[in-house]
Amino acid sequence: MPWCFYTPMCIIGKLRHPDHIIASLMYGSGLRVTEACRLRIKDLYFNQQVITVLDGKGAKDRTTLLPGTFIAELKSHADNICKALKQKDPEFQHPVSLPHALSRKYPNAGLSLEWQWLFSSPSLSSDNLGNITRHHRHITSVQRSVRNAVKQACIGKPAGCHTFRHSFATELLKRGNDIRKVQNLLGHADLRTTQIYTHVLGQGFAGVRSPLG
Repeated sequence: MPWCFYTPMCIIGKLRHPDHIIASLMYGSGLRVTEACRLRIKDLYFNQQVITVLDGKGAKDRTTLLPGTFIAELKSHADNICKALKQKDPEFQHPVSLPHALSRKYPNAGLSLEWQWLFSSPSLSSDNLGNITRHHRHITSVQRSVRNAVKQACIGKPAGCHTFRHSFATELLKRGNDIRKVQNLLGHADLRTTQIYTHVLGQGFAGVRSPLG
């Protein structure tokens, strides 16, 4: 069972930058930790309040919510990346890793703003061709930060990165949102996976209650 519905923000408040942003996206947008870490600048649509998730679980693409209350902080974070790129900050002197054969087709794409990782790794690595590139933040780093934050908050229940996503789903269903819409936002291939959350809420029979309550 997920933690109480107000606990996610307590955990997020104990995370440092940029892990608190990643956790906020998992809770506010229903992203998996891998999906959040792999976000690029081009995947954010602030005016439409939409996030595009490319090559998610099962190699599927989808769109999900971008929380309105979180836009200002995300814009500020993206602006800082833009400034660092323009000022040729040492952190951005090497191109970011690119999907498939994109680096061959567009050799300068790795240094463009739109392809920058929203959360880049602090260390460099090499791609399949032996070129030095910057990869996205490693998921184990985020998972470790969240575990430490959970301990600090004394939750008393097992919780981790995926619990933010669970809380996103249960919150939406609790507010009466259509289960198929929630399924699409989460990227579940099978509706039965989403239906698990109705049982968590005690709505396993579609809200039908006994005559005795």
